[in-house]
Amino acid sequence: MMAIINRNIGGIMNKKMQGYCGTYCETCDWKEKMSCKGCKVHASKVFWGTCEIASCAIEKEYEHCGECAKLPCENLQSAFDQPDHGDNGERLENLKRWANGEISKLKVRS
Repeated sequence: MMAIINRNIGGIMNKKMQGYCGTYCETCDWKEKMSCKGCKVHASKVFWGTCEIASCAIEKEYEHCGECAKLPCENLQSAFDQPDHGDNGERLENLKRWANGEISKLKVRS
C-alpha cells in the first residue's frame, strides 16, 4: 500500500531531492543513515556506488526518468523489481506525477 507523505499541488518541493529513479530523497531512510545528499548532488555517485539509472538520466539531460518516453525502461523496471530494494509502485507514481508538474513525495516502502 502506498502512503502519501505530501501531495499539495503548488506546494514546495526540493528538486535536488527528486531522485532520477523516482525516490524522493527527503523521505528515504538511507538519507540520514548514510549522510546521502541524493543522486543529483552526488552526480550519480551515491554511497553504494555509481547509479546507472542516474547516469542515464544525466546523460540525456533529464530532470528525472519521468521525462523519458521509455518510462519505465528495462533498467528502471529492474530496479523497481529488486527483492531487497524494490517498491510497490511508489517511485513510478512519483515519476508520473513529477512529469505532470505535480508535487509527489510518496515514500518508497518494500
